[in-house]
Amino acid sequence: MERVILHSDMNNFYASVECLYDPSLRDKPVAVGGDPESRHGIVLAKNYIAKNYGVKTGEVLWQARQKCPDIIFVPPHFERYLHFSKLASKIYSDYTDLIEPFGLDESWLDVTGSQKLFGSGKKIADMIRERIKSELGITVSIGVSYNKIFAKLGSDMKKPDATTEIYPDNFRDKIWNLPASDLLFVGPATQKKLKQCGIYTIGDLAKTEIRYLQTWFGVNGLLLWRFANGLDDSPVSIMNAKAQIKSIGNSTTTPKDLVDDDDAKITFFMLAESVASRLRDAGMICRTVQISVRDNKLFSFERQLKLSEPTCVSDIIAGAAFALFKENVTGSYAIRSLGVRTCDLMPDINRQIGLLPESVRISRLEDLEYAVDSIRRKFGHFAIQRGLMLKDKSLSDLNPKEDNIIHPVAFMR
Repeated sequence: MERVILHSDMNNFYASVECLYDPSLRDKPVAVGGDPESRHGIVLAKNYIAKNYGVKTGEVLWQARQKCPDIIFVPPHFERYLHFSKLASKIYSDYTDLIEPFGLDESWLDVTGSQKLFGSGKKIADMIRERIKSELGITVSIGVSYNKIFAKLGSDMKKPDATTEIYPDNFRDKIWNLPASDLLFVGPATQKKLKQCGIYTIGDLAKTEIRYLQTWFGVNGLLLWRFANGLDDSPVSIMNAKAQIKSIGNSTTTPKDLVDDDDAKITFFMLAESVASRLRDAGMICRTVQISVRDNKLFSFERQLKLSEPTCVSDIIAGAAFALFKENVTGSYAIRSLGVRTCDLMPDINRQIGLLPESVRISRLEDLEYAVDSIRRKFGHFAIQRGLMLKDKSLSDLNPKEDNIIHPVAFMR
């Protein structure tokens, strides 16, 4: 039996939810982002009115303001989005238990075995669209296909509030003329390289000889060729199945430029404490520390360092991050954004216990940080702080952006 896969994408999700809570925003250009006064954040989502002005997701707030002077910035309320995401998942679960989240606002559903109960894939998609509209007050676009890649492509093709079908007998006519960048996992860097190879559309990619793609892109070249030719056979995960965490990190745009080592240290320790705490909560330790740095001229870079021993200790993570920073930033500087990410993770239970003095020191530091975790859970985060944090409260009180990188891409908190 041919599979029937849906991809549901809630239209302008964050902005749509904010307009539900404040109906006065509905007829105005709206973007969900950080605080423009303290320079926090980027555009996380925008409504269609703002989109018509050229406002794009991912651009910094001042750029959006230049394009649309009347734009209204709304701070994100992730607890609201998580609540609506769960409500949508509950609706999906009435039709199948094969549900795989792709962020808060998107999900794949395998409804192959549900057709005898509810009808065709299109009929199920239309029922879900109507229910989400009537029960949640927002709209979704749904792609219906025989694989995940084309289902995702279908949900992107027609918005808002639409169902698009892509099947073996029509996918060449429907999608081969689309830009290659519309295909999932073709980001800006891959798109640029594809163009250099004379590949502009999904059809160009599908018709290119595999041996050339493998020479240019390695194993990913074969993967992209399979996607373009409709040969994706990846399964939809069972609902609530947890994917393996690949990395845990935090980043923040600071309310003022970081111009000396004390500023950088405070920020690195603030980020590292949060990252280390989340490592411990996940029962993981890291073997690699990575930093991201962006200055006030929007120049950015990333660097990483392999640790001598895996750890979940914030002192060690922050120390490694600051050492990377000093190694790569020389002279005077004015930094506006820093990030710390721990990679190459492994379960804590897999660690080999060492008897050398350094291993003993790390073990004691971990015990100390577990005690700090306990105090903060009981009395709040600021019940206990490093003395360093008191040097500049404007930096140590930041609310950094968290990210968990997992495979396949999904939401985990």
